[in-house]
Amino acid sequence: MADTRPSWDEYFMEIAEQVATRSTCLRRHVGAVLVHNKRIIATGYNGGPSGLAHCLEVGCLREQLGIPSGQQHELCRGIHAEQNAIIQAARYGLPMDNSVLYCTTQPCTQCTKMLLNAGVTEIVYGEGYPDGLARDLLEESGIIVRKLELPSKRGGEGDLAKA
Repeated sequence: MADTRPSWDEYFMEIAEQVATRSTCLRRHVGAVLVHNKRIIATGYNGGPSGLAHCLEVGCLREQLGIPSGQQHELCRGIHAEQNAIIQAARYGLPMDNSVLYCTTQPCTQCTKMLLNAGVTEIVYGEGYPDGLARDLLEESGIIVRKLELPSKRGGEGDLAKA
C-alpha cells in the first residue's frame, strides 16, 4: 500500500492554512508556523493585538482609507501572521535560530526583515505577494525561499511574485 501521509512541507503548510482560519483581517487571511527540527515552536495569524477590538468588530481602516494591498502597512490595526509567530516564540523564550517559516503568503518587507533578524533560515510560502523589496532582501540574504503548492490548491491563481 502506498504511503498517503503528507510530506513534512505539506503537513506544516496545511497547519498554516488551518491557523489562517483564526485571522480577523477582512482583506486576507494569513497563517504562519515556525518550525525547528520538524517541531512546531510557534504559530501566528494576522489580526489585531490581544485584548483590543479587531477589524471584524470595528471595520477595516485600510479599506476605509482606500489603501492598496502591499502599501502603508503601518496604517492597520492588525499584526501580520509572521510577526505574531515571532512574538509568540519570543514571549515564551523559544529560540528561532535555524528555523523554517511556513506561511500561507510570501512575507512582506517588514516581516522579511524580522524573520532574518530572528534567525529563520528558510521560508516556505503558499501564495505570492507583490513586494519587490522583500524579494530583493531575501535574495541578498541567501535564505532558502520556496513556493509550495498544496495538492488541494493546484490549478488556482498564478503566483504574484517570482519564486
